[in-house]
Amino acid sequence: MTSIADPAVRAFLNEGTKTGHLGYVASDGRPLVAPVWFVLDGDRIAFNTGAGTAKGKAMARDPRVVLTVDLQEPPYAFVQVQGVVEVSEDLDEVRRVATAAGARYMGDDRAVEFGERNGVVGELVVWINTTKVIASLDATA
Repeated sequence: MTSIADPAVRAFLNEGTKTGHLGYVASDGRPLVAPVWFVLDGDRIAFNTGAGTAKGKAMARDPRVVLTVDLQEPPYAFVQVQGVVEVSEDLDEVRRVATAAGARYMGDDRAVEFGERNGVVGELVVWINTTKVIASLDATA
């Protein structure tokens, strides 16, 4: 079984600026998907969102989520991470993850800017504690 500790999975998740697609359940039971910037934080996926957003409210109700990340060019690949979220409003952690995501997606020269912009009261840091990983790292093979 694949895991988040698999070096090939970690390399895929860390490479470039692929956007994650977070699946969660709305209050009326509808499945929803939203794009997120994410980083690997140890053996967990981490991202930020507002406490008052649909994602933030949904995860407070039901911590089960799925995140998919894909490569839309040959060799076409994807990783699906299923798990349960842990959420925190700790500003030091919110800012740390926001800064790391800023570095990944906007570059090191703008990391602090994005950390300060997104590391504020009302924002959350979310960690996905993995329960299952499904990966296909070369659909052309």
